[in-house]
Amino acid sequence: MIKFFRVLVAASLIVASCVAILLPQFQTKSNFAPPNRSEVVFWHFWGGTDRDVVDRVVERFNLSQSEYWVRAVAVPGNNLDAKLFLSVAGGNPPDLVNQDDPVLADWYGRGVLQSVVEFAGERAELRLNEFLLPAARRLGQVDGRWVAVPNGLDVRALYYNASLLEERGLQPPTTLAEFDQVIRTLSAPNDSNLEMFAFLPDPRRILAWGYVFGGEFFDEDKNQVVLDSPKIVAALNWMQEFSRLYGPDVVARFRHGEQSLPGKTFPLLPALPESKVGRYAFVLDGQWRTRDIEAFTAARKARGLTALRFGVCPLPPPDGGRSRSGWVNGNFFVVPQGAKNSAGAWAFIRFWIGLENVDQAARTCAEGGWIPVSSAVIESKSFQDYLGQHPLMATFVELAGSDQLFPFPQTLGAMFFKRTLEAAADEAISRPERSSAEILRDAGQRIQSQLDRLQKIERTADAN
Repeated sequence: MIKFFRVLVAASLIVASCVAILLPQFQTKSNFAPPNRSEVVFWHFWGGTDRDVVDRVVERFNLSQSEYWVRAVAVPGNNLDAKLFLSVAGGNPPDLVNQDDPVLADWYGRGVLQSVVEFAGERAELRLNEFLLPAARRLGQVDGRWVAVPNGLDVRALYYNASLLEERGLQPPTTLAEFDQVIRTLSAPNDSNLEMFAFLPDPRRILAWGYVFGGEFFDEDKNQVVLDSPKIVAALNWMQEFSRLYGPDVVARFRHGEQSLPGKTFPLLPALPESKVGRYAFVLDGQWRTRDIEAFTAARKARGLTALRFGVCPLPPPDGGRSRSGWVNGNFFVVPQGAKNSAGAWAFIRFWIGLENVDQAARTCAEGGWIPVSSAVIESKSFQDYLGQHPLMATFVELAGSDQLFPFPQTLGAMFFKRTLEAAADEAISRPERSSAEILRDAGQRIQSQLDRLQKIERTADAN
C-alpha cells in the first residue's frame, strides 16, 4: 500500500483532476461558502434519514457563527479510503472526514492523517481526556497518541423478549451460568421441533464475547497477536457449544433462514404483529435496534393488539469475566494531511461533540438516536428527556460509561485482523469438532504474519 500511495503522489496532477471531476456527484444540498466565510469541506458516509440529521447539524453550525462554513459531502460506498488517498495525493483533500471502520492505525501510519496535536494543539488533548468517556478515549488513540475525535458510540447488549420470559417465569440473566440455564429452558437441546432458538451466537461477535470473558486479542506492549489466550479460547468454545448441543447442520439451516427475511428485519421481533415470539428470545445487537422495536410496538398498537414488552441487559459474564463489558465502536472525525482549513474542522468537531455546548450535542444525538461521547452531554436535561421517551436506549447509554468497553485493536492491518478473526469464529461454529484453541492459533499466526509484513514496509518507508 505504501508503494501504491507513492505512485499516487507522483501522479498528483492527474489525481487532482479526477477528484475534481468525481466530487460533484457527491455534493449535498449545502451551499458553497459565502464570500466572508472560510469553507470546511466535510466528507461523511451517512445516507437516508441519518444524512438528514447530518445536514441539520451542519446547518446549525453554519448559523451559530460567522467565521466558518461547513459543506457536507456524502461519500457513499466502501471506497472511502481510496477516495481519501486519492485526494491527499492530489493535494486536494477534504478538511474533515467521518468514519467508523478500524482504519486509524493504517491511515495514520501511512501518513494520511494529522494527529490532534497537529490540527488542534496540545491543549486539545487535555480537553478531550477530561471530556470524553473512557470508551471514546480508546477509540480516538493509536499507540497513546490522539489521532481521531469520536462523535458517537455504538454499544452492543442483549435484547430480550420480556413478555416471553415473564410468561415462562424467567428473569433476564446477570451471569453466563444464568444465561445458559435460560437458553436450555426456552430451547431444549432434545427438542426436534424447535421453531425458536433462545439464542445463537453470531461469529461476528467473537470480539464482544472475548472481552466479556476477560480476554485480550492483542498485546500492545509486545505488538503481539494473542488470539489463543485461554479466555479467548474459552469464549469461542462457549460459542461452539451451541453447535454441539443442537447440531451444526441445524444451527446452519436456522441461520440460513434469516437470509430470506425482508430487508434488515430484526429477528427478535415476530414476523407478524399478531405473533408473540420472533426467531429468538435474545439477540446481541446495537442501540439502533431500539427504533425497530418502537416501530413494531406502534404497528401492534395501531391494530389494537396487546403490547409486547422487550428489554435490554448487559452481556452476562462468566466467573472471572468482565461485568458491563464488550466491544465498542463508533463514528469518529479525522483531519487529513494537507487539509486547508483544519482550524475550521476543529471548530466543527467541538460543536458536534458538545465540547462548548452540551445542549447542541444532546440535540444531535437525540435526533440521530446516537450515544453521546461525554457524560456531560448524557447528563444534560435535553438528553435525559430523550431517554425518558426512549427507555430502551437507557441501558446502552449507561453501558457507554463503563471503563470495560474496548474497541477493535488499534493496529496496522486491523481490517485484515477483523476479517480473519471473524472467519475463525465462523469455522469454529460450523465445525464444532475442531479445537477452538487450534483454530485461533492458526488465525493468530496469519494475522501476526500480516502485521509483521506491514510493519516492515512502514519501517522501510520511514528509513527512506
